[in-house]
Amino acid sequence: MKNPWVIIGIIVVVLVGGSVWYSGYAAEKNNVGVETGTRHIKGGEGATVTLLEYSDFQCPACNAFQPVIQDVLNEFGDDVAFEYKHFPLTAIHPFAEPAARAAEAAGQQGKFFEYHDKLFAEQAVWSRGPNPTAFFMRYADELGLDVDQFGRHMRSSLLRDEVKADAADAMAAQITGTPTFFLNGVRMEIETYEDFYEQIARAVDPSYGMASTTDEVATPPAAVRFGL
Repeated sequence: MKNPWVIIGIIVVVLVGGSVWYSGYAAEKNNVGVETGTRHIKGGEGATVTLLEYSDFQCPACNAFQPVIQDVLNEFGDDVAFEYKHFPLTAIHPFAEPAARAAEAAGQQGKFFEYHDKLFAEQAVWSRGPNPTAFFMRYADELGLDVDQFGRHMRSSLLRDEVKADAADAMAAQITGTPTFFLNGVRMEIETYEDFYEQIARAVDPSYGMASTTDEVATPPAAVRFGL
């Protein structure tokens, strides 16, 4: 009679080998069709002013800044190019990294910023449940994405690495919180929403804020919206 421990050992090897094979197969399947190295930029092509944000989809302060950023883009149009990068603060926002991967998965179908806007608009909903995946899938469906593809890509190791790369850039720049902005490559020091707007306005037009012949200065849209 054969040694039963030999038989058990063979079974264990087969099971472990099968598990490793399946994991590799699943990972490869999730990466099918994924394009990496995509930068998420909206605004004017060739704009002279660039605004880069490191952000966290579960961060309330990041959410509060979204209308201000939109005001800036609406106001200055092609003069400003806005780029979004991920910096999920996983120690305090456990769903920020999955949300970043969901946005990247939407980006594979050309709807990164549409999904970005949806995540911030619904932040109070998906960020408070025990598992946000069902919400992420629903948002993909509402935006008209191929939901099956979205689900696979949300689990893609390549897109997980894209998020990690952004976070590594943030840490290399010694960023410790979100949102953090860079204006034309220089880190912004911001005290108020109005200050944020005015720094960008001056980058677009250095004469912004100078007294006119009527001693009047334009009121920033952000200042109106937030009562500053």
